[in-house]
Order: sequence, then C-alpha cells, then structure tokens
Amino acid sequence: MITAIRAELFKLRTTRMYYGLLGIAAGLTLLVQIVLSGRSGTSSLIPSLATAAGQRDLVTNTGFALLTAAVFGTIVSSSEFRHKTATDTYLDQPNRIRIMLAKVAAALAGGAVFGAVAAVIATMAGRMAASMKGDTTVLSGSDIARYTAGAVLGAALLAAIGCVAGSLIRSQIAAVIAVLVWCLAIEQVLAGLSTSAARFLPLMGAATMAGADSKAAMPPLPAGIQPLPFAAMAGILLTALAVLAAGTAHTLNRDIA
Repeated sequence: MITAIRAELFKLRTTRMYYGLLGIAAGLTLLVQIVLSGRSGTSSLIPSLATAAGQRDLVTNTGFALLTAAVFGTIVSSSEFRHKTATDTYLDQPNRIRIMLAKVAAALAGGAVFGAVAAVIATMAGRMAASMKGDTTVLSGSDIARYTAGAVLGAALLAAIGCVAGSLIRSQIAAVIAVLVWCLAIEQVLAGLSTSAARFLPLMGAATMAGADSKAAMPPLPAGIQPLPFAAMAGILLTALAVLAAGTAHTLNRDIA
C-alpha cells in the first residue's frame, strides 16, 4: 500500500498539471485579495480593513483554491483513462481497491497543499493590505490558525471527493465539467432556494470551514448563513466521500478500456 501511495505521489511531483493548477489557485487567490482590498470600505462588498470583519473577508477568501483542489482531484483518477495508462497501472497492481485508496491518499495530500498555499497568500496579502491602509491587524493568531486549518482540511477533502468522482465518471472532461457545474451553478441555485441548506453543500461548507461567511467569498455565500461547527462540516465532507466511494465500488470490476 505504501508503495502504491508513493507511486501516486511521484506522479503528482513529476506532472506539470499539478503545478499548473496550483499556480492558478495561487494567482486567483492573490487577485481576489488585490480586488477586494481596493474596494474595502467603499462598497457593501467588504467592510473597512480597520475592522475584524473586513480583515476576515480577506484572509478567509480561499474559495478558488478549494474549487481548484476539487478539479485537481478529478484529474488524479480520470487522467489514467484519458492517457490510456489505466491498463498498465492495473496490470502492475491488480488490486484495484488498493490503487483507488492510493489515489485518494495522494489527492488528500495534494489538495491539502492547495489549501495551505491559498491560506498563506490570503493571510499575507490581507495583512499587507491592512498595513498599507494604516490599519493594525485585529485578528488573533488563533483565528488565523483556525482559518488556515479549515482551508487545508477543506481543500484536502474536496480533492478526495473529486478523485472518487473522477474514478466514477472516468471521462476527464466530463468529470471536470461535472465538478464545475455542481460548484458554480447547482450549489448557487440550492443556496438561493434555502439559506439553511447552503452550509451543508460541499464547496460552500468547505468555504465556511475556512472562515468565509459573506457574499464577498468565493463561492458567494448567502446572507445570514450560519456555518456548521468545524468538526460537523468535516464529517459531512467525509460522508460525501464515503457515499461516492460506495457508488464507485461497482465500477472496480468493469473493463478498463
């Protein structure tokens, strides 16, 4: 099992796709910080950076990294079928369950990096923006640590969910589109229909784990959303992962080609 996980991690370290997606997540996170800090206190989008609410809106805006981590997860599993390497992989290791677990473990590790990088960029950019405006940092170190932990765990779990979804769908393009449609369209519709339901949705729930609580977040969160406790949201994401994994179980004996 350890060998299989190492093989999957080696694939990530030597694939430009991973670094490309990580760069996109980092760039979008930084862009959001620049745009929001420039509009702070001048619109209803984000409060003044002199306030805890304004600074929180900046340092917790890691949603693009969460979304990109989910997309990355689908590619971890579906790329085997796109590049026709699945046959070689399963001939080398006939135990398909072991391969699937190794891919999920790699997705968890890779996704966690997305969350960590985004959290560091958001925190540094948020503090710098407040400093440039002459405002002092009012968020405590424990608050920032909690937001960072939420971003790391949320991104890791979303990547794992994406990995299982990619294995279930197999088509890389279809899997990526499915993730984007769910996160950017279906979740927004469901949140619009019920604010109370929004906190249970995977991407929105992961964003609240990372501390986001306003319409300035990505994805935009409905007004009045009441985030679930950290552990409860992590449990929901793990449940979603388990449900998808159960749905994937019947595909393990399908023909690879």
